Amino acid sequence: MVARGNQSVIATNRRARHHYEVIDTHEAGVVLAGTEVKSLRLGRASLMEAFATVDDGEVWLRNLHIAEYYHGSWTNHTPRRKRKLLLHRREIRQLEVKVRESGYSLVPLSMYFRDGRVKVELALARGKKKWDKRRALAEREAQREMARGIGWQLKGRRTHARGRRKALDYDPR
Repeated sequence: MVARGNQSVIATNRRARHHYEVIDTHEAGVVLAGTEVKSLRLGRASLMEAFATVDDGEVWLRNLHIAEYYHGSWTNHTPRRKRKLLLHRREIRQLEVKVRESGYSLVPLSMYFRDGRVKVELALARGKKKWDKRRALAEREAQREMARGIGWQLKGRRTHARGRRKALDYDPR
């Protein structure tokens, strides 16, 4: 777990920002059993396949994997059960209207402890097309190249020194 201020991150969904364009984010509480909390304190959760749905005015988190607590007994939880998310009624209505529109999904971005309570950062997102993903990757690569070039300029070089002496105006005399 990574501590940031008064919150410590349990799990993140790094692929979500690659596969989805995030429109809006909400923080939601999660209804959990005791052994689930103990397992989360050990950092044993995965958001990779998780998603949220709105059913009968309630938001449910599905496919979230929380590993069974190894000291648990017959009271241990089911790893992939659906879990209720705690949001205000107004927020639930807004999300329900947006999700009914085509192309929107509810995707968990991260799960963390805030003041001892488990919270989920829930994103209202639209799926990216393949060309959107390629464009984002190209933009990220271009930004890296520009940052590298600026770094080389600050060091007094014209380009990087990985065996390219011609590019550095190397004079062997």
